[in-house]
Amino acid sequence: MNIIRQLLSKPWLSDDADMTESYNQTQCLSVIQIQSTKTALVFFLMVVTVVFLLISITFLSRSQYPDFTALAGPPWLPFSNPVTLWVNSAFLLLASISIRFAATSKPINERVTHTRMVLTLCLTGLFSCLFLIGQLLVWKQLTASGFAVNGNPANSYFYLFTGIHGLHLAGGFIALIRVVVTFVRHADSERLTANLHLCVWYWHYLFIVWMLLFALLTATPDTYKTIALLCGF
Repeated sequence: MNIIRQLLSKPWLSDDADMTESYNQTQCLSVIQIQSTKTALVFFLMVVTVVFLLISITFLSRSQYPDFTALAGPPWLPFSNPVTLWVNSAFLLLASISIRFAATSKPINERVTHTRMVLTLCLTGLFSCLFLIGQLLVWKQLTASGFAVNGNPANSYFYLFTGIHGLHLAGGFIALIRVVVTFVRHADSERLTANLHLCVWYWHYLFIVWMLLFALLTATPDTYKTIALLCGF
């Protein structure tokens, strides 16, 4: 009976079934990993939002004290005409746009798609670095002009806000490099695309946060007073 059973067996079918089952398990694990990474990113962004919100509330409260001197208002203050900050904002916007193009590159053929992706990711890295360098130059200009970190509370908050934001951008840049290195080692294009979409969310988020901080840090004393009154300070 065992001989007859072996003769009637179809091993090629069982191999195909095993391969199909193995492929489905791999796909399932990949989807689970992507979903878990997405959940972790959403949770992280919620925590970061709360941190920036709490610091902003303390900033608005502190702005109502007599020793608080805003960085914008009269012409001699550094952010009455914040040209450098606008340039930095443009760099961050370009980084956000370029990484969006990298994640949504339409597949023409494998070589063209990968070349376009590498190019746009390089542009993302370049514009992100230019933004960080620009922020450091603003720090240097402020310090040289006498607006040191311990000069007045507005100065301290500016360095705090921009420092925390810059660290988050640098951390996102490191995460993006890890995504690309993982893709080069394993060549999983589907997983790369999914992770790049998460990076797109992160860069868009940082751009929105920066624009809100930009508007807050370059506001005039009258604006601070109005916002503080609305918040009950």
